[in-house]
Amino acid sequence: MSNETPLMKQYKEIKEENRDSILFFRLGDFYEMFFDDAVIASKELGITLTSRNKEKGQDVPLAGIPYHSSASYIAKLVRKGYKVAVCEQVEDPKTAKGIVKREVVKIITPGTVIDTDYLDDKSNNYLLCVYIKGDRAGIAYVDITTGEFRSTEIEGEDIISKALNEIHKISPKEIIVEEKTYEDFSSKFKNYAEISEMTMQSVPFVKNSELVLKDYFKVISLESYGLKGKREAVAAGAMVLEYVLELQKYNELPINKISYDNSEDHMELNLTTQRNLELIQNQREKSNLGTLLWVLDTCKTSMGTRMLKNFIKNPLLKVETIEKRQEDIGYFIDEVLIREEIREILKNIYDIERLIGKVIMGTENGRDLIALKKSIRGSLEIIKILGNRQLFETDLEKLVGIYNLIERSINEEAPFSVREGGMIKSGYNLELDELHDLSKSGKNYILEIETKERERTGIKNLKVKYNKVFGYFIEVTRANSSLVPEDYIRKQTLTNAERYITPELKDYESKVLNAKEKIEALEYQLFKEISSGVKEENRDFQELAQNLAYLDVVTSLSDVAIKNNYVKPKVFEGFSLNIKGGRHPIVEKLVGAGEFIKNDILLDEKKSIIILTGPNMAGKSTYMKQLALIILMAQTGSYVPADYAEVGIVDKIFTRVGASDDLVSGQSTFMVEMSEVANIVNSATEKSFVILDEVGRGTSTFDGISIASSITEYIHDKIGSKTIFATHYHELTELEGKLKRAANYRIEVKETESDVVFLREIVKGGADKSYGIEVARLAGLPKEILNKAKATLKSLETKRALIEKKMKGEQLSLFGGVIESKENSVEEEKRVLTPEEEKAIGIICDTDLNALTPLDALVKLSELKKMLK
Repeated sequence: MSNETPLMKQYKEIKEENRDSILFFRLGDFYEMFFDDAVIASKELGITLTSRNKEKGQDVPLAGIPYHSSASYIAKLVRKGYKVAVCEQVEDPKTAKGIVKREVVKIITPGTVIDTDYLDDKSNNYLLCVYIKGDRAGIAYVDITTGEFRSTEIEGEDIISKALNEIHKISPKEIIVEEKTYEDFSSKFKNYAEISEMTMQSVPFVKNSELVLKDYFKVISLESYGLKGKREAVAAGAMVLEYVLELQKYNELPINKISYDNSEDHMELNLTTQRNLELIQNQREKSNLGTLLWVLDTCKTSMGTRMLKNFIKNPLLKVETIEKRQEDIGYFIDEVLIREEIREILKNIYDIERLIGKVIMGTENGRDLIALKKSIRGSLEIIKILGNRQLFETDLEKLVGIYNLIERSINEEAPFSVREGGMIKSGYNLELDELHDLSKSGKNYILEIETKERERTGIKNLKVKYNKVFGYFIEVTRANSSLVPEDYIRKQTLTNAERYITPELKDYESKVLNAKEKIEALEYQLFKEISSGVKEENRDFQELAQNLAYLDVVTSLSDVAIKNNYVKPKVFEGFSLNIKGGRHPIVEKLVGAGEFIKNDILLDEKKSIIILTGPNMAGKSTYMKQLALIILMAQTGSYVPADYAEVGIVDKIFTRVGASDDLVSGQSTFMVEMSEVANIVNSATEKSFVILDEVGRGTSTFDGISIASSITEYIHDKIGSKTIFATHYHELTELEGKLKRAANYRIEVKETESDVVFLREIVKGGADKSYGIEVARLAGLPKEILNKAKATLKSLETKRALIEKKMKGEQLSLFGGVIESKENSVEEEKRVLTPEEEKAIGIICDTDLNALTPLDALVKLSELKKMLK
């Protein structure tokens, strides 16, 4: 016969249904965890691991936490990637017959945390679903703390990589993938360090996806949400909604609509570009220091910062939308007093999005409503200041109504708990006031009883006292026990005194204690009625929150534009990029205003490719990135760091910068480089902007030059995108004479007998020399190494000169010329070419380099190497 207790049987049944979660099992004032859950919780939370009754001869591991402080423990587990199932007592233990009924009321995962105290207030807590079918993907994501619910669709080759680019933009805390494509997605997902730390799991496809969304939003069609015919987006939306509803079993959600974002309205930024440009997070500390966000964010509210992040990661493609933002920013640049007054008020506006989310989900307290009231007051002040120039429309009557409701009902210093009373103002409810009067008059009434009993009994030191165990009682010393009346009922005997109660005292005790319970119950009831009134206007509050966030963003961007001396760029539907006096927004802020060297650029139909040469440390990468950032800023609607700027709309920005390998997938630095370049040449269009930095450096010199030249020619002839190719291969400067729309530029260097100075200026013409040893000197290499390097360099240059001299009339061109073999030509005076060498030369002469793709060039070079060995 099993010795399993009814409680453990109940626990195991519930745990069986939630095997992938840590089960918080409610027992009185504690959440208990048993077996493996207890062991995990003990380790991860730093709480004591103990055991309870033996079961089948074994101790049951046990760990517990107080239920009133569970939020911090749950947050800690969720941050570590665990799911937590919260199991509550769903019936009153006093009236339960047998074991108390318990149920899991919610399951908390990284993407479904509702306790905002443990979330980053300046970042959304997104749960995202990706649904892939063929070459199309639907993406839907929701933040249940704010009610934001969005979807989009993307299509094309390598759809998983495209989806990962979008996921990196959105930065969800949790990803769910339809189970049929989970394995394919997961294998590629792990190769991206930036997002692989996100929690990810598979979910089943939701049948009748459209019906699920229509039922939830209570609409007859999804057309009003822009989802008509968007099957993949609808499927992803239904899956993420079903997932949330399943986990938040009894919570009402602040999700009122689903918005469709057309991917054709926003610039495409792949994962590599987002990382290289350091838009939101730097690559070192993974913070926002030294990022574009760091430069642009002077927002006064967390709502504004969240919206600004979205703007930065989603530059616009429609000129009219960009110009509308520019107009709003320009207004606040001109109206200095209005801008500063509004920014001062914004400081006192709370996170309305999340406050309303708490109200809808029933997790609000009195202080949340006070914060909402203050935010309404600030909003009304802003609307008054804006006067006739209304950036948004708001139902003032509803706002005033909610303000007045909270003003007359909720105490300014309301407690955090909604169950202990003290929230409701006196004068709001007559019954509550009477109960408070009864509770407050208790001291006087006790004194009256005490005085009356002293006179009746003649016991002068008789006292009426109270404690939590016995309630109210009369205490009489033993010396006066003979004077105690017959109607006194003995309650407790002490060493030197006796304690009694009387019917009158017991009746009063009942009234006082009941009054306290009634006050707490009535206050909670009234509080929820007030919250319901606020909840009814949740759509208006969510709209107000979005409007205030936008106002915060445009005033922040106007503030930054003035302080940093930015200009309004001309954005148009065209090809050219014309920037005069451009600066890198991040580097400029780091080095200080006035210290950064300005540079120009003009790319148009006549000149679309720049081959940029110059030494390391001279500023090539900074120059290229600054151009990409100026384009991106312009298309977010922001002003830009330049003296003048014209930006033709760019559909995609690509960056191939720096060297890295991928140890997880076994790819070398050069393979990663070639993969990134392949992605660029396969995805770029004529309207794209491409940065290529030192492509081809991961292999031998001739291999690298061949690949670099082929890539440049391919972009020039086949794609036509605006491109800057920074290189140390001086040989590439020969392309200017071969490619009609290519031009050479270099970083100017000032050289003296004893020193080299990098001037950071971009000038026309190619560099004919590298300064690697000078860079090594600046880096601090020992003089012994530097001197040896100089000697070796001089020797190599001498040998090269000798070879060139011996070549005499021979023709050597790396770009389609002819190599003629003659006796006594290169290595030895009497040496002739071998048959293999002659064959290799013949292959080179017969190869049309213009027709080679980068991959073809690699294959061809590999064949030649094998032949010559």
